[in-house]
Amino acid sequence: MDEKMSGRRKFLVAATSVAGGVAGAAIATPFLLSMMPSERAKAAGAPVEVNISKLEPGMLLMVEWRGRVVWVLNRTPEMLESLVKIEEEDVLADPNSEKNQQPEYAKNHTRSIKPEIFVTEGVCTHLGCSPVFRKDIAPADLGPDWLGGFFCPCHGSKFDLAGRVYKHVPAPTNLVVPPHVYLDDSRLLIGSESEGSA
Repeated sequence: MDEKMSGRRKFLVAATSVAGGVAGAAIATPFLLSMMPSERAKAAGAPVEVNISKLEPGMLLMVEWRGRVVWVLNRTPEMLESLVKIEEEDVLADPNSEKNQQPEYAKNHTRSIKPEIFVTEGVCTHLGCSPVFRKDIAPADLGPDWLGGFFCPCHGSKFDLAGRVYKHVPAPTNLVVPPHVYLDDSRLLIGSESEGSA
């Protein structure tokens, strides 16, 4: 009888161990799968292609990339002239884009590849609010040095039409210019610096 009981005990221990292992695997599988990025999450970091063929001068286009809004602005000749004029006023904190807020190819006077097309993240560098596009010149509420640009109503930060931050506002740096490349005259790829990584 002892041998019979011992055999049963071994069987029950083995069966319980197997059942426990199966249950443990069943519980652990969804938990481990939840730690892997979903297809949607993978796609959210992928480059975004934007058709700019219908983007008229003075018009702002908004697209989403990595869960953030990205602005594509087609600047008019007058808007481009304002970038020179505002530098003469000495009101910008980082007029030459010395801080690393843009790729090397956008570290220039217009902070862009093509002077008329400006690409930037629409996120204030202060607390991550979304500024508004204000192309009006010198409205009373924004001061006499305002020549159009982006205004953050949350805490009053101001940026010019190249996303350069004004002095004496809460935002510490210029708006971020994301990596981007032109696929042709009418298509822009945001989130990549080469066509091959699309």
